[in-house]
Amino acid sequence: MADLDMQPFDTQIDLALEAKELVESGSGMPIPGVTSHVSEEDGIKVTQLQVMTEEGSRALGKMKGHYVTLEVPGLRSQDTDLQDKVATKFAKYFETFLERIGIGRTAKVLIVGLGNWNVTPDALGPIVVENVMVTRHFFELMPDQVAPGYRAVSAVAPGVLGITGIESSEIVQGIVERTKPDVIIAIDALASRSLDRVNTTIQIADTGIHPGSGIGNKRRGLTKEILGIPVIAIGVPTVVYASTIVTNTIELMKNHFEQIKGDTNQILGLINQMNENERLQLVKEVLNPIGHDLLVTPKEIDQFIEDIGNIIASGLNASLHEAVDTTNVAAYTH
Repeated sequence: MADLDMQPFDTQIDLALEAKELVESGSGMPIPGVTSHVSEEDGIKVTQLQVMTEEGSRALGKMKGHYVTLEVPGLRSQDTDLQDKVATKFAKYFETFLERIGIGRTAKVLIVGLGNWNVTPDALGPIVVENVMVTRHFFELMPDQVAPGYRAVSAVAPGVLGITGIESSEIVQGIVERTKPDVIIAIDALASRSLDRVNTTIQIADTGIHPGSGIGNKRRGLTKEILGIPVIAIGVPTVVYASTIVTNTIELMKNHFEQIKGDTNQILGLINQMNENERLQLVKEVLNPIGHDLLVTPKEIDQFIEDIGNIIASGLNASLHEAVDTTNVAAYTH
């Protein structure tokens, strides 16, 4: 397969974990300058990934920094006990991000919910904003009446360029200049290259965020370099490309035929000799020219997006306010 030129079909990958898997599957070797640690408890798989060098950054296509990914396939079953456990686990890891970048207990926080509230798979950010505990107005209007254990938190859902005519980054920059927060938390929907990770995975990163990058939009990002303060990004894959679905289906067919016949070469031929990335790029080569590489979301997206939005909001409430009971974070969403 060395004659197949993959470069023209390269795509942006939102999840750092998936970028690592893709690079290592092609080279068969660990990526220099990138470390990872995987743990699993109560059905929650946590991958802590750190990009330490420019070499690792180039290989992965990700900025240097820390990335934590929580994978919870059981979220599809809408188990409320599991959702509470995920919110608590999320809060724990988010607190470590705040500590790592030096954000203290009294620092002011601006939460930015990116996305289009009129499009369900893209409404994650606005849903989180709707459910987080905002307190800045109390600190501004009646500071002497604010109970201990809370900090000043403000939140905004700036909409999308097609609705407002203004880049989200420009709106956020104006808010930062006026309200002077110490850190920004940006939440956005992502695209995945794995069906299993759609609506079941949460990524936290201290590298900022670039709206629309996963679907090919090159837009002005929300980063420390642009906004002047640290930006922690939270993302959930809510869509997957049609080409990914086709590629995953081919892999499932291959596994099925292997169980039945053992040898799949007669059925799949040349496709059987390709690795996963080569199959994906070949499918994209076929679908892209005819405009059929669609973005697809599960039919249950309405409930999934509400559930995971509440999980993130609950976790943020617990990690940002000491007064919130981390063992019962779900009680603190609207």
